[in-house]
Amino acid sequence: MTQDLKRLKRIGWGVRTVFALGIAASLAGNVLHADDNVISQAISAWSPVALLLAVELISRIPARRGALSAVRLGATAVIAGIAAWVSYWHMVGVATHYGEADSSAYLLPFSVDGLIVVASISLVEIGGRIRALADTATEAASVAESAPVAAEVTAPAAPAASATAVEPAPVPTLKKAPAKRVTPRPASAEKVAKAAAKLPDASVSEIAAKAGVSISTARRHLTALRVTDASSSAPVPAQTPELIAA
Repeated sequence: MTQDLKRLKRIGWGVRTVFALGIAASLAGNVLHADDNVISQAISAWSPVALLLAVELISRIPARRGALSAVRLGATAVIAGIAAWVSYWHMVGVATHYGEADSSAYLLPFSVDGLIVVASISLVEIGGRIRALADTATEAASVAESAPVAAEVTAPAAPAASATAVEPAPVPTLKKAPAKRVTPRPASAEKVAKAAAKLPDASVSEIAAKAGVSISTARRHLTALRVTDASSSAPVPAQTPELIAA
């Protein structure tokens, strides 16, 4: 499709060149037959230029079917008829002036006007085909983009397992014992333990002062150390009067 679109565009430029050549021949005949002043030459050159612009508008701008499209085509046909009539008699006068025979002088303009008509119709036709191919390519691209999404939406669900299907026997699995959570010792306990190790014979108040904690905190940690660290080599301070009093 892309290759056809490129080929049609190349053909369109060729047809546009032929159309411009016919307009140039008609324009030259009109200017040569006009009086030798700018105003007369501009007036005689206007009809081929108007036809060129009208055909370019029709070939490049798509038209909807209806009354407006019919009006546009009718106006273009009127412009083409006026340009052909004016160009015909101008070219007859030019051909006669430059030595062409009567029959040749009256037939030669038909070749120019006929070329313009054929090229203009071909240009409009190619423009329509290019627009149709471009629209088809755009639609195909949009369908290709939406196809994966539609496939995902409309994909059938997997069939449910039959009730009579034999299920495989469950394989026993060994359950791992949950890991024992070890609560880290607070920093104050470490300080009390270090102070007690350095001052084995000190009282609770002295250990608390050495560790930088309160007496109640030192007493609580010392009690925990006696229970959990019975096998530790760190010396445990003896009961002091303050501990007995507590």
